[in-house]
Amino acid sequence: MSEECSHNCDSCGADCAQRQGPASLLEPVNELSRIGRVIAVVSGKGGVGKSTVTSMLAVAAAKSGKRVGILDADITGPSIPTAFGVHERPYGTDQGMPALVSRQGIRLMSINLLLDSQTDPVVWRGPVIASAVKQFWTDVIWGELDYLFVDMPPGTGDVPLTVFQSLPVNGVVVVTTPQELVGMIVAKAVNMARMMDVPVVGMVENMAWYECPCCGQKLPIFGESHLQAIGQSFGVDNLASLPLDPAVATLFDHGQVEEADISRLWEFAQKL
Repeated sequence: MSEECSHNCDSCGADCAQRQGPASLLEPVNELSRIGRVIAVVSGKGGVGKSTVTSMLAVAAAKSGKRVGILDADITGPSIPTAFGVHERPYGTDQGMPALVSRQGIRLMSINLLLDSQTDPVVWRGPVIASAVKQFWTDVIWGELDYLFVDMPPGTGDVPLTVFQSLPVNGVVVVTTPQELVGMIVAKAVNMARMMDVPVVGMVENMAWYECPCCGQKLPIFGESHLQAIGQSFGVDNLASLPLDPAVATLFDHGQVEEADISRLWEFAQKL
């Protein structure tokens, strides 16, 4: 090392023993957790059914024999406990806080499981919210999982950045809807993932049509699908379309999402 070393390796071309790469921001997972793949489910905007898709992907993976968990990173708008009908309060130990388990064995953690009332608002600033998400990774005992799905809040703000930097995310699933505007919103989510060197492993177009109960005709009530064009433009070929299905919404609201028809996501989930 030169006596004139500024200790700023970014601006130095010398290959000395003191050279250091950028420090990793990854947080260690709880010592009692062994997690295979971390899949973040994202959307560029709210209201596209991201939590519904996250839940159904987890159910599809679980029904194929995988050990699955869901980390609800949508701190200010958590809905995963409602979808699975899990409302018990977690307990803590010296080694961490065990995730709660759904009726079909999917492990869950959400801020709504820790509040006195599930209708209590979470009025926290960004750094506190980001810290809570990290603690769901470092302090929760997930056990042995093949997949951990992370239900992200919409947009590209503090929490998505925290997840991408702090968790070893293996891939991103982007949830969209048919409106033309969504193409621009999807681009923001995809570009953020690529900025963080995380591959986009699939896209799901939700509410792509409504099937008339009288004649069976598929009605594109939110406009014609743009999924194939969007997938092609970003080089993503793992694509799935889901209808606007009142039956799924009812199951979600009653904590029975594990009973939903996941056939349209079956092949998609196997490619994650």
